[in-house]
Amino acid sequence: WDDQTAKVWDANTGQELFTLTGHKNYVFSAAYSPGGEQIITGDLAATAKVWDAKTGQELFTLIGHDDWIYSAVYSPDGQRIVTASEDKTAKVWDVQTGQELFTLTGHGSGVTSAAYSPDGQRIVTASEDKTAKVWDVETGRELMTLTGHEDGVNSAAYSPDGRRIVTASVDGTAKVWDANVGTELLTLT
Repeated sequence: WDDQTAKVWDANTGQELFTLTGHKNYVFSAAYSPGGEQIITGDLAATAKVWDAKTGQELFTLIGHDDWIYSAVYSPDGQRIVTASEDKTAKVWDVQTGQELFTLTGHGSGVTSAAYSPDGQRIVTASEDKTAKVWDVETGRELMTLTGHEDGVNSAAYSPDGRRIVTASVDGTAKVWDANVGTELLTLT
């Protein structure tokens, strides 16, 4: 994993199609756009790169974080990207221009994960500060904080219907939350 690249593989044959080169540190995250035309990668040098998924050509680099990028994903409509970083922020970017639209600030430690709701109207972030936060995607305003884990939260994701959020923590539990009001519904151990 120390070669500072990402690779694209044919899922049917297992053959490598091409290598995405250009990162200056370990590549920690990779995701396809919803339509499959682009790939986003994030690295430990605080940059994310957008690639043409058919050719492997770099389209542009997202620069703005001050520390490692743990997660980079597309919005459901493919028009935005959210990146999550050790610098305690998540950033929302325009896919067409590569410009930063706004920064989600409020976590007390690194942001380990970010995910869009299925309707694209909200973002959930997970953090080493033992919380997850829900944000309005248009304004960047924090809507709620999910508290209850006893250690850092590594991952957060919406259910397919958008009604629930699941978080996974270093404390050895996963929790299920009501996505509208933030109440804890279940603890999975």
